[in-house]
Amino acid sequence: MTPDELRTGSAPPDQGAAVKALWWAAHSDWTNAHEAAQAHEGAAAAWVHAYLHRVEGDLENASYWYGRAGKPIAMGPLDDEWQAIAAALLKP
Repeated sequence: MTPDELRTGSAPPDQGAAVKALWWAAHSDWTNAHEAAQAHEGAAAAWVHAYLHRVEGDLENASYWYGRAGKPIAMGPLDDEWQAIAAALLKP
């Protein structure tokens, strides 16, 4: 699956929670995206969680989750970050 397929396709049934959260985010459902990311531990879910708080505008909370993910705080456009996360998580 590619990031474009994730963005435009149906919900991915066999991907992890972080990918599912990205799918929800791409479909403008922040609440379900947040629930999916929050329900799982690990760096991937923390990275998506950070992104979601950045979308929300809660930069302090986002900073915390970037730290948990071991990722630098993103500063660029949100769509670029979504693409970068999707590409990293969908990498074969």
